[in-house]
Amino acid sequence: MKSYFTADTHFFHKDLLGDSKFAPRPFANVAEMNQTIIDNWNKRVTPEDTVYHLGDIALYFTRPEKVSHEAVLQVLNELNGHLVLIKGNHDSRSLFKYLAAHNYEYGGRPKFTFHDVGVLIKVNHRQYYMTHYPMMMGIVKQIINLHGHIHHYAVGIKENINVGVDTPETDYLVEKPPFGTPFSMAEVEEMVKGKYDDFQKRR
Repeated sequence: MKSYFTADTHFFHKDLLGDSKFAPRPFANVAEMNQTIIDNWNKRVTPEDTVYHLGDIALYFTRPEKVSHEAVLQVLNELNGHLVLIKGNHDSRSLFKYLAAHNYEYGGRPKFTFHDVGVLIKVNHRQYYMTHYPMMMGIVKQIINLHGHIHHYAVGIKENINVGVDTPETDYLVEKPPFGTPFSMAEVEEMVKGKYDDFQKRR
């Protein structure tokens, strides 16, 4: 079992397509965008793996609200892995309640687990705080903030790593994964090192 990291999938969000000034995505329609993310996700993630999704799962407004929740659940059920969902600014409480009501277990673990603010894990003598919004942590050692929210921007602090699907910090990777692919721990550590080295050169 492996762990992966992503954010800001924004399933169904049509305003991000084409010539959008906000993190434009080169897809003809949301169905194509959704399927691209699903396909690239499942090429990497197995059903037994864990994916930390750091917020903004989808943006789909319709009436009745249940219709949009059903559509989002259907997409999430197509994604491999156990999903640890950290609430983003576009993730409503009603969506989380709906997903919780339709949650299920396999392999001894639930499909979805939910967090309002964030999650902390420790890997290779380093702590990773996973939040939707970037955290301003001050001077720290061996602590990295993985976040989303800012799409195609990067925080000008070496301890903050944007793991969203639109992140520009894939520039620190030797090999960029296809759009929508959750990042592996090795890729996260490569981004951390690349950003650290980049900032050392600027001193």
